[in-house]
Amino acid sequence: MPVYTVHAPATSNVDFRGTDRFVFVRDGFHFWAALLGVVWLVWHRLWLALIGWIVLMTIIDIALVKFGVTGTTVLVVDALLALLLGFEAASLERWTLSRRKWRQLDIVIADDEEGAERRFFDRWTERQRIAANDQLAVDRGAPPPTRDVPGQGFSRPPPAPDEEIIGLFPNPGASR
Repeated sequence: MPVYTVHAPATSNVDFRGTDRFVFVRDGFHFWAALLGVVWLVWHRLWLALIGWIVLMTIIDIALVKFGVTGTTVLVVDALLALLLGFEAASLERWTLSRRKWRQLDIVIADDEEGAERRFFDRWTERQRIAANDQLAVDRGAPPPTRDVPGQGFSRPPPAPDEEIIGLFPNPGASR
């Protein structure tokens, strides 16, 4: 099952109104990032990663050509670098979000992004209700019983036993 990390902007209040800005990043291999690296980086607006990718590919290709490596070897090295981008695409996306001052809220395991959203929001709304002291979470009937309230027999503690032995030890202060 894929693992998703959930991110929210640090500047906004993390409440029910700001949930439309949450981002779910799937961990694992990204096929389209490996196949069309530059397009994938532009699509996800990872500008520094895009610049770094272009600079890295250019430097490596120029260095390989300067050393007199064949075109097939350059193509293999480029394919290996494309695979590296496919494996590290989620890390680049998380890095960009943290650089933009987004914070990671949770980690969710689900079959797809919709399932991850459902699982995350189920847990998150429950925590928000408890943190906000929501009346639906608090009012569940009558208040808990208190000690020694007249008219409530169940609230009185049981009477203390008279000189009985509890376990191997007698009551304190009892005769021996």
